[in-house]
Amino acid sequence: MKLATGNVARTGEVIWWAGDRWSPDVAEAVLLAPAEGEALLAREAVAEQVNDLALVDAEPGPDGRPRPLHVRERIRAFGPTVRPDLGRAGRDWR
Repeated sequence: MKLATGNVARTGEVIWWAGDRWSPDVAEAVLLAPAEGEALLAREAVAEQVNDLALVDAEPGPDGRPRPLHVRERIRAFGPTVRPDLGRAGRDWR
């Protein structure tokens, strides 16, 4: 499964596809089949508000919410590894 991610063009904030909109919270993201993700990226690539679009590997986490598989995307989703208190709502990237 995949997650669609990108950055807000004006601010650089990391965002995730939540099914009908972009959200800064990975917990709202929806898992996509690869073909569905490719179609989404093709459609969203023309929007000037989002840049650096990508599909990243993901799985359902233990709480049922999507969880990126690779460390880079986990850090983008949850925040820094050395100061968890600076991350999004104190979430741990692991």
